[in-house]
Amino acid sequence: MTSFAAMENCAVYIEDGTVADVFSKKRFEQKQFALDVELVDVQGAYIAPGFIDTHIHGFGGHGTDDAAISQEACTESVLAMSRDLCRYGVTAFNPTLYPSPPEEMLGAVRGVAAAMGHEQGARIMGLHLEGPFLSPDKLGVQRPETLQPVNIPFMEQLWEASGGHIINMTVAPELKGMRELALYCIKKGIVLQAGHTDARYENMVEGMQAGILHATHLFNAMSRLDHRNPNAAGAVLIHPEISCEVIADGFHIHPDIFKLLLRDKPIDRIVLVTDSLKPTEQEQGPFFANGEEVEFRDGVFRRKADGVIAGSGLTMIRGVKNLRAFGFSLEDAVKTAGYNPAQVMRYKGKGSIIPGSDGDMVVFDQDFNIQLVTLGGAIKYRR
Repeated sequence: MTSFAAMENCAVYIEDGTVADVFSKKRFEQKQFALDVELVDVQGAYIAPGFIDTHIHGFGGHGTDDAAISQEACTESVLAMSRDLCRYGVTAFNPTLYPSPPEEMLGAVRGVAAAMGHEQGARIMGLHLEGPFLSPDKLGVQRPETLQPVNIPFMEQLWEASGGHIINMTVAPELKGMRELALYCIKKGIVLQAGHTDARYENMVEGMQAGILHATHLFNAMSRLDHRNPNAAGAVLIHPEISCEVIADGFHIHPDIFKLLLRDKPIDRIVLVTDSLKPTEQEQGPFFANGEEVEFRDGVFRRKADGVIAGSGLTMIRGVKNLRAFGFSLEDAVKTAGYNPAQVMRYKGKGSIIPGSDGDMVVFDQDFNIQLVTLGGAIKYRR
């Protein structure tokens, strides 16, 4: 199938699933197309690369934590996430797993891997493991009994269970044996992220030397910047080579902190994520995430038992809108949602609209309403 999307100042031509050309308005008016080319006038809306969410636990009442029910339930939930995320501009994502007891976690890994290749919507790029090698002092809402010391044999089991589809992994750099784990993961092509960490600055530097060059939900569940020791948060700010996730809901990070990031971090090292939980955009409660009841309050999901922040209810399009309000240019806000995650995760053909890239695009208007989403040039959602 060939298709065509046009806007006021440029046009994109998609053929056989990839971008064949990008036209100026003048060139478009001069171009003659075959009769079978579908012309789509987006009426002056913005055309952007499809959004890539590299940290997402669930959506619309479905989540990777359904592995607690069964491996098959996990597979079905991840496929439902794929279907539903398209309506929000997401064309690729990394389903993110909480740490859990070993057999349950292996089942969750198998469940997500089994969904790959069967998507009807956003493409499952691979797995993000948020643990189990995390700091017990920076749990967030992770359950302490699910954490482990660094365990290479278990890491090998996780890798085998995934069929080689672990893309990124959150670890605490200060844990004993982390260098050995990092070297193992680098050989497998796994992107390592510092998160749920109580690392001191020197631990972060050692981690960087071992290849831990990305950070999970910056400022959240990590040791804070201190004038006597920059710790984990300070290391991310100091070293431009470290890229970082940001949850741009205005609650996980104060809006004015983004001004600091714009000043101190190269724009291509900032990656927008949602860290969204299973009940995100779920219409009716009760709401559960990681086996515990949560409630949506003050813009975030909080554990009902004690009010601890459990995660976000953000969507990628709202994140882009918020970054624009926080001082990012529209181009830079979009970059954090598509190009940057594609570069950090080394996804070829993703995150850009140039000849040869995948025909994954999102069209949204000036009010950030999704108008159209394409996957490989095929229209998957139209408002």
